[in-house]
Amino acid sequence: MIQIIGTKSCAQTRAAIRFLKERRADYQFVDLKERSLSKGELENIFSRIAPEECIDKDGRTYAKLGLEYKVYDAAEELDGNNLLFRTPILRSRGRVAIGYDEAFLKGEL
Repeated sequence: MIQIIGTKSCAQTRAAIRFLKERRADYQFVDLKERSLSKGELENIFSRIAPEECIDKDGRTYAKLGLEYKVYDAAEELDGNNLLFRTPILRSRGRVAIGYDEAFLKGEL
């Protein structure tokens, strides 16, 4: 099963869900606006992708927190505010991808 972590308002997250629905694939959707990621989920993601690569530097939350003007620890910031993540985060069988990645989704079907 593929896990899609993101928000309903994210166009790329909706595209990933639509891709899986069209192929009648099983998936689990986790809405970051409704539920935070656990320490274990964060460790799993960070073990495969560097925390700095996970931050959405073009997003509103990044600008709102003023992170472009601060020195910060990416893992700490992401742990404290899940809306900083680039979405969607795609997880399946120990693999992780950030952003809409059709090749990743096809490979997991």
